[in-house]
Amino acid sequence: MTARARKESGYVSREGQARPWPQRLDRVIHDRTRLAILAALAGSETLSFTDLKAITGTTDGNLSVHARRLENAGYVLCEKTFAGRTPRTEYRLSAAGRRAFERYLDHMDALIKATRKQ
Repeated sequence: MTARARKESGYVSREGQARPWPQRLDRVIHDRTRLAILAALAGSETLSFTDLKAITGTTDGNLSVHARRLENAGYVLCEKTFAGRTPRTEYRLSAAGRRAFERYLDHMDALIKATRKQ
């Protein structure tokens, strides 16, 4: 993960994560649409732009913006091909994206558990 991606994601090293604070949530992931994209990709090897659009219920432009943000953070890989003259865009979760998504889920789980204990 690049320094810029670390800063945008709100990345904090494991040493700095003694307690699950909401401020430490990955800001790149902690958006409804981006979270939906990552969740969908975590359950599939690859998904087309059309599939992601249907799953997330977003517009073309909205999905493009959020997918690009995830791609710039190194969480999602995008492959553009053609089937004849028809363009096809496919997305898949990168190894860094899978790790970030798992960290995010672990952090959310810890927040939920800490809140329920109170």
